[in-house]
Amino acid sequence: MRKYISILGIAALMQSCSNEAPFKNTFEGKIERDQIAVTTKIPGKIHQILVSEGDVVQAGDTLMILEFPEVEAKSIQAKGALESAEAQYKMAVKGATDNQLKQLRAKRDGLREQFEFAQKSLNRMQNLIKDSLVAQQQYDEVYMKFQGAKNQYLAVQAELADAENGARIEQQKMALGQKERAIGAVSEVDVATKERFIIAPQNMTIETINLKVGELALAGYSLISGYLVDGTYFRVTIPEKQLHNLTVGSKQQLSFPYLENKKIEAEVVSIKTLSSYANIATAYPDFEQQESLFEVKLKPVQKDGSDKLLTKATFILHLDNTK
Repeated sequence: MRKYISILGIAALMQSCSNEAPFKNTFEGKIERDQIAVTTKIPGKIHQILVSEGDVVQAGDTLMILEFPEVEAKSIQAKGALESAEAQYKMAVKGATDNQLKQLRAKRDGLREQFEFAQKSLNRMQNLIKDSLVAQQQYDEVYMKFQGAKNQYLAVQAELADAENGARIEQQKMALGQKERAIGAVSEVDVATKERFIIAPQNMTIETINLKVGELALAGYSLISGYLVDGTYFRVTIPEKQLHNLTVGSKQQLSFPYLENKKIEAEVVSIKTLSSYANIATAYPDFEQQESLFEVKLKPVQKDGSDKLLTKATFILHLDNTK
């Protein structure tokens, strides 16, 4: 009986010790990197691939070259339209050519002689009609010829003035608008031509090349995907009971089993509720069923060496439970 009581006492003592045992102070997490996808705005065929998977490239490096046969055809059309619009605008501003001006001036001189002769004839007729030496019919005929010569002379003067001064301002503005529209079309083609070159938007590591030479790249399709060089961060799942050891801005120690427990210092940048169990980053997290889980995101304090850490590799977060 005493032996049985002794066994029960030892069991109770062990249970009591287990209840008062400190919480787990290490958690496994995953090394992550911000991802980036490089796309094209204009459909085209892959002409040349200049990088390989695993390469580290700098912002501005050329990754691929595409072919745009349609853009080349539109470029010829746009340049032809611009030449035509420029010629029309110059003609509207300058007006008639030198030969046209010579013809109009000669026409003006001839009509002026006719007008002056008709005016002299009308003056003579006016004196004769006063003395009743000619019939009214003859006077009306001379007056009609005078009005015709006068109108023709005024018309050629206006025509010559338009030719010398250029087209009316509305026509010049219309020609200028056509020229600017053609310039815009050429600029649009030039921009599209530059899109042949797929450029790295940031420093990145090439992870996947999704197309091969000769394949069609549609607008918005991811041609190359990878990770940002400076985008390393750490993700770990922490149960609610351990949150008192973590605050945003606090510094924590991390170690990496695959690097023989090399340690670096990281800063907590965010703590958020884990909305889905599929997003758990810690292997076999120690939590009770009614507890909430939180995702803690950390970033390295020093950037040196963090870009060489393997994505999706495991790290260990060491918490200080004495706080």
